[in-house]
Amino acid sequence: MSIKIYHNPRCGKSRQTLQLLQERELTIEVIEYLKTPLSIDEIEHILQKLTMNPRDLMRKKEATYKEQHLDNPDLDRRALINALITYPILIERPIVLANNQAAIGRPPEAVLSIL
Repeated sequence: MSIKIYHNPRCGKSRQTLQLLQERELTIEVIEYLKTPLSIDEIEHILQKLTMNPRDLMRKKEATYKEQHLDNPDLDRRALINALITYPILIERPIVLANNQAAIGRPPEAVLSIL
């Protein structure tokens, strides 16, 4: 089984989710998305697997969300995805992909349903 985690090591939930996966002795590809920005295709793939819209994947309490006026209802899908690429700190985390599915580790145990 291929498992991928989009991880931010400064985030407690992300660290807890990674630990939860590691305890199961799984082979995990760890992507620190703040160091390795996601492409449009990767974000679209994640959104499809999560059945979410771009705004649903955004951390709305981040200062950048307000500073960039991302709450503007006139912004289209492409503009919101571009914001996720430009400001990856906005991406909700952690995201785990496994078994052709995706889950956000909030709480960390939420990812167990796709293993």
